[in-house]
Amino acid sequence: MKSESNSRLLTSFLDYLRIEKGLAPLSVSAYATDIGQFSEFLEKRKRLLLTARHIDVREFLQQLFSYQVDGRSVGRKLSALRHLYLYLLLDKKIQHDPTLNIESPKQWKVLPKAMARVEMEATLAAPLTLRHNPARGTASYPSALAARDNTMLEVFYAGALRVSEIINAKLEDLKLEAGYMLVRGKGDKERVVPLGKSAQDALRKYLAESRPALAAGKQGGASAVAPHAGNSPLLFIARGGRKLTRQRVWQMVRAASATSGRVASPHMLRHSCATHMVENGADLRTVQTILGHADISTTQVYTHVALDRLRTVYQKHHPRAKAR
Repeated sequence: MKSESNSRLLTSFLDYLRIEKGLAPLSVSAYATDIGQFSEFLEKRKRLLLTARHIDVREFLQQLFSYQVDGRSVGRKLSALRHLYLYLLLDKKIQHDPTLNIESPKQWKVLPKAMARVEMEATLAAPLTLRHNPARGTASYPSALAARDNTMLEVFYAGALRVSEIINAKLEDLKLEAGYMLVRGKGDKERVVPLGKSAQDALRKYLAESRPALAAGKQGGASAVAPHAGNSPLLFIARGGRKLTRQRVWQMVRAASATSGRVASPHMLRHSCATHMVENGADLRTVQTILGHADISTTQVYTHVALDRLRTVYQKHHPRAKAR
């Protein structure tokens, strides 16, 4: 029923563009595509084009950005919606324009892409041993690589680290008994990052079992130890105590996240940590400290998550939040 109602309204508007405004067929087709996408977005929310709200338009545009649609295309879609709702106002089919006071998309601060919590859980539980070839070494060798990768994922998500920060982290920076680590970020600025129990447990096991095996670099009984590998100051190491490359870390994160149905980057794990903290009520100053942002305005890009949560709680609990 909703689909039919939206379809009739869209057909009427396109006829208006074609007949009264005299637009070319290609222009009318572009309007049909843009408004059709918004119609599908609304139907998932059980809403009609006639009953769309200001928040629906904003979240539709935000979703387009999250899918990496460029700003010019998003601006065109907003323009199409403005024309549609102006037509509906003039035709007295609506009383309020939901596109009113929505700024140009180029002025938006777009929230960095983050994984949903269920996607993050699936990534952390990914069977990383499947990515290592047992033929390359002894049975314990792939296990050591998998344990290292799992530990890195836990630390990425626990502390919102950047790739450069995790591959340069040193053993001396880890204060495991106190539950935190020192991280040297951009501009060599140092910050304290707390580590949750999952990350602490993974680190203990990695340090006790997997890191020594990787430092020794044994393959089929033959030693492939790099000079002074066992004395590497780095927390996370490659075979033979070598330093991990950025490319290797990106490959690992992509492979792990693929099990959740979504291919992520290391930076998405960082943003997921911040997003999930704000969703759970963390204040922005704390999130700013963990992320290592010099300016709180950089962290404020996450506030829309808090506002969404606030709105949901308000609608659920305030006695006059819903129409009587």
